[in-house]
Amino acid sequence: MSNKLEAYLEEIGHFLSGREEREEVLSEIRSHILEKTERESGGTADEALDRVIAAYGPARKVAEKYLDGRPIIAPAYKRHLFRYTSIVFAWHAILTAAAVIFKEDFIVFPFLFIPRLGVMEALMYLPTAFLADLGIVALILYFVTQRGKEVKLPWPRFGVDLDEVKTPSRSFWSRIGTAIGAVIMIGVTAFAVFLFARHQTIFFTNLDFTRARPLFTLEAGRLISLIVIAMFAASTVSLVVKLFTRSRWVDAVSNVVSLALIGLLLRQPYDNLFTVAIPERLLPKIKFGLKFVLLFVALLVTLDLIKNIVIIARRKLARRDR
Repeated sequence: MSNKLEAYLEEIGHFLSGREEREEVLSEIRSHILEKTERESGGTADEALDRVIAAYGPARKVAEKYLDGRPIIAPAYKRHLFRYTSIVFAWHAILTAAAVIFKEDFIVFPFLFIPRLGVMEALMYLPTAFLADLGIVALILYFVTQRGKEVKLPWPRFGVDLDEVKTPSRSFWSRIGTAIGAVIMIGVTAFAVFLFARHQTIFFTNLDFTRARPLFTLEAGRLISLIVIAMFAASTVSLVVKLFTRSRWVDAVSNVVSLALIGLLLRQPYDNLFTVAIPERLLPKIKFGLKFVLLFVALLVTLDLIKNIVIIARRKLARRDR
């Protein structure tokens, strides 16, 4: 009988925190179950124990009853979670950009490690860095909450507050603007597809399409054109969807797609890229300029993605608290 009971208590203990508190709760549950088993000992002792344990409920549900009113992070600190994460991530993003530009490592052991990164690696690193920053801040707030003492945390007055973020307007005129934008993007995308179908590229050195001269070599021009057309199409789909919903998820998905496509552009080799003759002294400047522009756009898109994710998460927390 004791083996069944101990196994049940051990499972409950997995959902409880704090050694002393856990032992106290498990001792109380053990006493209740044994007392009830003695009162309802019809049949064998094992059968009575099985009935009592089944009536007591699943281990997780039992643990939640004792945890009720003991949040992992106090409600007063929930806004701090995303505010502090935004601040830490902002510094993280700045140092990541510096690691890419200056090709240096940044190490403050054991708090920070940013290795020497390429552009593509940096784009993959930033979302991971945001999740790590969120986890670190959540862990600190968890310890502050579990101390149970009155702690007044500073509140930096910059960034976006949840109550300051307005839901995108769904007025008639805003929808008209979105519809016009969608129509324009449909036209741009259709024209780009037409040019690609006819010339296998959408980049030219002249505007006379009857005698079009491609700007890029055949393979490079085809790949870059397809990526740009995909970006046009993603923007078009986003605008069309926004005619029916103003969900932040639309913007977040659009950000992810844009980052993936920008990453593909950044992986494009720049050697033997152009069909026109370019002076050797200008090539390094052109390459640097193109990479800088793409990286800058990628950084803006990444920050917008993080903002949308934070707004989505904070609104869900706000709904739960109501």
